[in-house]
Amino acid sequence: MCRFTYYQGIPMRISSLVTEPDHSLILQSFSANMREHGNLNGDGFGLAWYDKSVKEEPALFQSVTPAWNNSNLIELAEMIDSTCILAHIRAATQSFEVTKNNCHPFKYKQYAFMHNGDIGGFQKIRRTLLRKLSDDHFEQIKGNTDSEHFFALLLDQLDGHVTESPEESMTNAMLDAFRELNEMRDKDDIKNHCLINSVFTDGIVGVITRYSSGNHEDPPSLFINAGNRYVCEDGVCYMIDPGHHVRSVIVSSEPLSEDPGWHEVPVNTLIVVRDGHIIEEGVPVT
Repeated sequence: MCRFTYYQGIPMRISSLVTEPDHSLILQSFSANMREHGNLNGDGFGLAWYDKSVKEEPALFQSVTPAWNNSNLIELAEMIDSTCILAHIRAATQSFEVTKNNCHPFKYKQYAFMHNGDIGGFQKIRRTLLRKLSDDHFEQIKGNTDSEHFFALLLDQLDGHVTESPEESMTNAMLDAFRELNEMRDKDDIKNHCLINSVFTDGIVGVITRYSSGNHEDPPSLFINAGNRYVCEDGVCYMIDPGHHVRSVIVSSEPLSEDPGWHEVPVNTLIVVRDGHIIEEGVPVT
């Protein structure tokens, strides 16, 4: 399964997540420590980052080449600062094709989404899911992954919460999308596990999930680190003042360094962050 890292807070260089830490995302692309099966994530990668002074929508860079072998990724990471960064390395599941359209993150208007996991029985419920979508979100799907289809379902749910605050609307849309998905799976009596570690953001608010259906013994790993500022100095990366005076939040499939501020996100919970602050933590997802 895939690995990802999400950052929100005061401006930070992308390389501080992707290339500089001891266990950076590029290192995880060929040497992940916490994947259930194997340690390679070489089926493409993607970056999304925001600069609200330029436009509301995120910039997006995707490639089907392995992250460890893409010089453009390294060049970009060393030059770009952002207050909101999504980075994803892909290990294809369910024999989904290795194409650019299947690389995360996915974006729609001001929203970006990435997923680590596997929606068991997806091919069986795909027709039902597509029939539920509005024309707008049906047409946005370019690839064939379970992840992009779930993103479309999530955006459809968001349309029903337009009068709420961004935190409320994005959180409620996520919870509604899980309910819709599980209803479809239950109707078709799907027993395969559903694993959804995900990030959904508009560049200001971020909704993060760690979800495992049933009693899956080893769901995909997910960790969070929050503090004043995350820095990389002479190859050593750490959170300044972890857990206090929070202005920066990092969520990652695996800790990026030996920094003691990392702690595991509980299974079947949701986290909401805004402008580098944790707004809610431990919201149940069922």
